[in-house]
Amino acid sequence: MASAQQNIFSETRAVYKGHPLQPACAIDNDRCIKLDGITRWQFRVMDDTLQLGFPLWIRLTHFFNFLFITLLIRSGIEIIGAHPKFYWSDDALPGSEWFRLTKKRIPKNQLWTSEDEIKPMSRWTALPGENNLGLGRHWHFWAVIGWLLAGLIYVILLFATPQWRRLVPTSWAIFPAAWQAVVAYFHFRLPPEGNPFNAIQQLTYCFIIFILSPFQIITGIMMSPALSARFPRFPGILGGRQAARSLHFIGLMIFTGFIIVHISLVIAHGFEREMAKIVLGDEASSQALATIIGLLAIAAVIAFHFWGTWYSLVSPSQTKRLLELGVDPLRRFLFHHWDSRQEYRHISAYARINGRPPRNEVYERLAAANFTDWRLEVSGLVGKNLSLSLNDLCQMRRQTQTTLHCCIQGWSYFAQWAGVPVSSIMDICRPLPNARFLVFHALDEKWERPGHGYYYEVIDLELAVQPQTILAYEMNGRPLPVPHGAPLRLRVENQLGYKMAKWINRIEVVNSFKHIGKGQGGWRDDVLHYYPLDAGL
Repeated sequence: MASAQQNIFSETRAVYKGHPLQPACAIDNDRCIKLDGITRWQFRVMDDTLQLGFPLWIRLTHFFNFLFITLLIRSGIEIIGAHPKFYWSDDALPGSEWFRLTKKRIPKNQLWTSEDEIKPMSRWTALPGENNLGLGRHWHFWAVIGWLLAGLIYVILLFATPQWRRLVPTSWAIFPAAWQAVVAYFHFRLPPEGNPFNAIQQLTYCFIIFILSPFQIITGIMMSPALSARFPRFPGILGGRQAARSLHFIGLMIFTGFIIVHISLVIAHGFEREMAKIVLGDEASSQALATIIGLLAIAAVIAFHFWGTWYSLVSPSQTKRLLELGVDPLRRFLFHHWDSRQEYRHISAYARINGRPPRNEVYERLAAANFTDWRLEVSGLVGKNLSLSLNDLCQMRRQTQTTLHCCIQGWSYFAQWAGVPVSSIMDICRPLPNARFLVFHALDEKWERPGHGYYYEVIDLELAVQPQTILAYEMNGRPLPVPHGAPLRLRVENQLGYKMAKWINRIEVVNSFKHIGKGQGGWRDDVLHYYPLDAGL
């Protein structure tokens, strides 16, 4: 067997006289030879593909891809922990999940909220871990921008040079060759090499770069409440927002599996030799030097992960501000200006609750009187202060809309809301020219997390006057239930659910929100490190 293999490789080297150690390329099938029942394929290689190798730009983008994809996986695990259940329907009914990563069961005889379903992830697997959804999303969006930039540079240079041949098959013969490579691996043998990949490697990399990566981008965008509100049929292409989330999770698992197999094969093919290729660009280079540099690069990525986790947990506010640099303006530019155009006909059988009702004396007294003494105060930078009762609001222009509620945790439901357009209230109070933001103050003292003040949320005037931004006093044809925000809650249908403040009693029109709370644009932004103004992604 050994002599037969030597004959094969000697014949291969003879084809590439003057190019020692250049392996065969998995492009055009020429002939095959049987060795112990396994077919070993050889390939013709055109002269212009002989020196594909590993140019510097491939090596650099490979490093940054490794950094950003590992950040995406770990921050993705953090995001999953906020709601570790996956559905195919946008109703996301409890018990209808097709897959779960938690053993928690929903209590049957007591009030529960979606926060009871959270599974805090370990800091060793998640970034940053320990139930930090806000920072996990910040890391995820920061890493995805880096990953997209590295990928864009890679693809542009790939097709600007002959290097596209390393990934794009040019013959159907690659499929039987790939099968024979798989058979060889399962027999614990290494198949003949290509230029620079064998057939199954070429197909796998082609799939990862040109199919799985775009698929992850599309399914990620489909989860944007702003985009799906403006184009409700867009997520329906794959079955809806929950289907996109499930498919995104499956893609994450495929990426993770690919990395594990990829590292295993690097070791199997010869770690030092493979390091020489991807670090110095040539296996004939010093393998010892390449291994040292490669291990230092891997150590640098691991160190960055440790630092990012540690810094996020000890200085969450500063981490949030750093990760917002450049990212938050881009998110605002891409997703903030889409107005909602939803009008569904379906209402979910059950609507999850996020947050427990207030327990303070003022709210309990108002609720006991069926909110007859409740008032909505409107003040600040306005031409006319307002004090409106629930009956006053019911006498104003009424708007009804059936929309998809998207929670930042990951679940969703359909509901019909009726109330007063915020634009109608703005028409009456007449904001002054220097007015920029609306602060919605709530009667919610957040007794679950004492010491952080009453709940509030901020939106800008652009969102406030959009057609489907309303103050809702009815849900599904009935007075708004207490758990969902009675007597009045905000609905901003192109934002994540946490921006839609419940139990509202006051609107303050301001030029800046820096003096309110911790100045981050909302209670959850202050305490849980969410987003200052836009939650459209």
